[in-house]
Amino acid sequence: MQDIQPGFYDAENYTPEESVSYLMKGALQAFYKSADNEMQRFDLTGKQWAPLLLIAKGCCDTVASCARASYSDSGAMTRMLDRLEAKGLLRRVRSVADRRVVNLELTDAGRAISQQIPLHLVKVLNQHLRGFDAAELTQLKALLRRFAANGGDASMAAMLTA
Repeated sequence: MQDIQPGFYDAENYTPEESVSYLMKGALQAFYKSADNEMQRFDLTGKQWAPLLLIAKGCCDTVASCARASYSDSGAMTRMLDRLEAKGLLRRVRSVADRRVVNLELTDAGRAISQQIPLHLVKVLNQHLRGFDAAELTQLKALLRRFAANGGDASMAAMLTA
């Protein structure tokens, strides 16, 4: 028998500004605005530093895998990677094992910048976590993982493990 809980929201009294998803989106946008300010020193936007970091950390190596890891579509990721390639931060290299596959590699400049990104992300994250204690941070991450898992997105829940 399924455990049925009463809903927290109902259509008659729903207000977007009190929706958990609305609040999470606002929190994420605030984070990205702060991160964008930090990444300006590298001439990167919030959308550009993420693929660099994911490639550097070995989380992705193709357009498709970067799109999946970034929760983006392949077309948008292709355009983003075009801009990063034009900036000389990455290059596309055809796979020798499967000529249909184009791998992504960071250039020396891309590696140098991607090594700096975590230092600046830590600064931004710590700024947004001011006033939280260790237990609250642990609880926040656990709640976000559970929220994602309840929606059926195990990959998001796994990403939030860090």
